[in-house]
Amino acid sequence: MHEPEAVQQQKLRTYLECNIHTAFGKAHNFDAIRNYGEFIRRVPMADFESFEPWISRIHHGESKVLTREPVTHLVPTSGSMGARKLIPFTGGLQHEFNAAIGPWLVDLQKQSPGIIGGPAYWSVTPSLNETSVQDSAVPVGFDADTAYLGGARRRLAEAVMAVPSSVQHAESVEAFRYETLLHLLRCRELRLISVWHPSFLTLLLDALPECWEGLLNDIANGRNGSFAPMHGRSVELRAVGPRDVALFWPKLRAISCWGDGHAEIGVAELRSRFPDTPIQRKGLLATEAVVTIPFCRRHPVAVRSHFFEFLDDAGRIRLVSELRESEDYEIIVTTGAGLWRYRLQDRVRVTGFVGKTPSLQFLGRGGNISDRFGEKLSETFVTRVVREALATQPLPRFALLAPDDIEAEYGYTLYVEGEVQPEVTIQLDAMLRKNPHYDWCRELGQLQAPRLFRIRTGGFEAFALRECANGRRLGEVKPYSLSGRAGWSQCFQGDYAPLPGEHPLTTSREVR
Repeated sequence: MHEPEAVQQQKLRTYLECNIHTAFGKAHNFDAIRNYGEFIRRVPMADFESFEPWISRIHHGESKVLTREPVTHLVPTSGSMGARKLIPFTGGLQHEFNAAIGPWLVDLQKQSPGIIGGPAYWSVTPSLNETSVQDSAVPVGFDADTAYLGGARRRLAEAVMAVPSSVQHAESVEAFRYETLLHLLRCRELRLISVWHPSFLTLLLDALPECWEGLLNDIANGRNGSFAPMHGRSVELRAVGPRDVALFWPKLRAISCWGDGHAEIGVAELRSRFPDTPIQRKGLLATEAVVTIPFCRRHPVAVRSHFFEFLDDAGRIRLVSELRESEDYEIIVTTGAGLWRYRLQDRVRVTGFVGKTPSLQFLGRGGNISDRFGEKLSETFVTRVVREALATQPLPRFALLAPDDIEAEYGYTLYVEGEVQPEVTIQLDAMLRKNPHYDWCRELGQLQAPRLFRIRTGGFEAFALRECANGRRLGEVKPYSLSGRAGWSQCFQGDYAPLPGEHPLTTSREVR
């Protein structure tokens, strides 16, 4: 943490020396690169589309394409707005992930003593409707999420998992949640809950009342011999009831989840359910790379994992040692799996330092732009606007701004699950109009005033299901406050609120 520049320069030298004889290294003359300046002159910044031809060669069985190391897997993932991608995974990348996960777990134990000494719930991703990639010479995907760890670390993680990875093969979302809850409720000694989006956990717990009696019966009787009967645990849970979730696990030490950007709303909901349990905000972790980890009560860059560059708002490239507090950047990463100067499209803000290593806050997806008429609304801007507009309202469980077509008039709709008043749209419009492109579209009449759509229940669940229908796995659904897609009113259960001053009967319509 005190020598990030030296650590990063050594990381880059190692990458270049090890991959001189790869197809990518030969194409970019790695053997002639002597310093960072030559590296950026010969290797341009690139998005996934630039790597697709190289990854296609790996997919068809060619070796030493992007890295000297063999590619062990191609990992499916997707961006916030894009189609499915296949990311190369190597033993080196696995080592780089472990170089960040190890310090995080040690720090977690220091912050919450006893947390490592008992069972933990690490959320797994259900493989519902998973589509396979045919004719691949390299395995696509992992059989379990713990495969990211590999070797002894994987075996250790699986030994303490309160919920086995086999639940990912459930036949439906309802079956997946039931099996997960059954394992969790049986585990009285649970110490840690680790999920991605906090709403994943709240939606899981919301399913309890409906299946409570069935769960208690299965716990008491062992469900046809599948488990050892736990009559005493069933009696204990019945006395608590399905809603006092904070009493289920008396030894729970921490909940780990996303907490930046739009996930802040979900964190607040979790705090209301677990008022005495510390909630640790996860670092920035993507399929391609680990960017930050929780450490020393901040989120420093994982400088021992990959080589990082940062693009500032003026288009200049900055290294880790050149970042300044309170400034915003886009992340560019080079990894051991052969993603060279890869633009993650994630935007971050420097909030402080651990030693000389910057601590970052995730702001949103830099590439997530909604632009129907030239309004150019970015997720970073919209996240701030929505947060400020709702600051005086009761905290919603879910909020999303998206373009909408209401009776042949275009505008934006704020979809909210919570008790929010229609007048919030006045402030929302005023704040959005601070963007001159949006303001001009409003002046021209291309965009009408924003509307409010009240979601009765299940906002994030409906959002996640639509994302999954567009090719994403449930565990990949990341929080964002802006969608460039229209048609969300057909996905949520609820209705449009009247515009301020209008009579409800003239504008409100039921949508399911």
